Amino acid sequence: MPNVPEIVLATKLYFSQQGKARHSRPAIRVALAGMIVGVMVMILTVCIVVGFKQTVTAKVAGFGAHIQLVSFDNNNTYDLHPIEVSDSLLQRLSSFEHVVQAAPFITKPGMLKTDSAFHGIVLKGTDYWDFFAQNIVEGTVPEKQNEVLLSRQVAQQLHLSVGDAINAYYVDDDVRARRYKISGLYDTGFGQFDELFVITPLRDARRLQGWDEHTYSGVEILVDDIRYLDETADRIYFATVNHLDEDGYNVYYVQTLKEQNSAIFAWLDLLDMNVVVIIVLMLLVAGFNIVSGLIILILDGVQLIGTLKALGADNRFVRRIFLTEAALLIGKGVLWGNMIGLGLAAIQYFSHIVPLEAATYYVSYVPVAFPLGWLVALNILTILVSLLILLLPSMIVTKISPAKVMHFE
Repeated sequence: MPNVPEIVLATKLYFSQQGKARHSRPAIRVALAGMIVGVMVMILTVCIVVGFKQTVTAKVAGFGAHIQLVSFDNNNTYDLHPIEVSDSLLQRLSSFEHVVQAAPFITKPGMLKTDSAFHGIVLKGTDYWDFFAQNIVEGTVPEKQNEVLLSRQVAQQLHLSVGDAINAYYVDDDVRARRYKISGLYDTGFGQFDELFVITPLRDARRLQGWDEHTYSGVEILVDDIRYLDETADRIYFATVNHLDEDGYNVYYVQTLKEQNSAIFAWLDLLDMNVVVIIVLMLLVAGFNIVSGLIILILDGVQLIGTLKALGADNRFVRRIFLTEAALLIGKGVLWGNMIGLGLAAIQYFSHIVPLEAATYYVSYVPVAFPLGWLVALNILTILVSLLILLLPSMIVTKISPAKVMHFE
């Protein structure tokens, strides 16, 4: 038998006029279509789930950051016991690896009241407006004294608009009243938080509480990558755990957004299981289709197999020819699946044409991300699994006898 590499022979078969005729048959087209659909569905699943998790996590972090440093006497409400936050502590927190921002905040539960309605809220004082500025739908962020940013949902419930005045009441030992002007309306789509938070500059919240310039409800800390959340929280904990009060008790308590919103993140974790199930099912579908395609290739090539064996080719050589030809079919399916899947994901990313019910899913459209590492790993896994699945059906080659083929001829 001439020493012709299997891949050269398989490529010539695949791209020859005879090969093109065979590959145009309906059965091969169905196998290829199944491969394309399977890859496309897996690509879209990963892009959508990762995008959804990133979007929801970013919104939760927008209201409370990734990590909060609060009082150890934290009672799991928004009426937090005040802590002393020195400039040196803020600098130290900002110096930790992966920390991009450490900013003090103040929260105070209260109630908004009009002549005809009232609504319970949490006034939050902050000097960092990036998140809310991105979600303003009308007006501007507060700039003057006693201005607030209100959510559109609350404004609709209380029949308020930008420029209106609103009375707020806060209860401690007595009832304190404040009159605010609405500078803008925001809408993040995260209903349970939008209906709760009223945002004001830090100076106004400090004046309401009567605290000095180093006393706050806590410090909000943002990290550059959610993967390092727990690691960074542990570092901050060990750096602050030795701060004791006059009675010898810890002053600071570190909590992450996952601990504060455990129900939301438990729900997000369930999405990972859905991704695994979908990928497994699509791999099985793609594998079944590519196996059927290989079998058709072998049956179509019975005469070629008999001829090659008659010329001295062994079973391994012939199997590798058809496995290589099937690999080219897999490559075509993966390529087209990626092109269609990523194309549809890109359309949704830029146009948001597929909507969602924000009250249920926290976002008004299907969010999409493009996690390069996950996409590369998914393609490699698809190719490897498909090739491994082909090993068993390729054994059909060993059952074909040159004598039977010649007898048939």
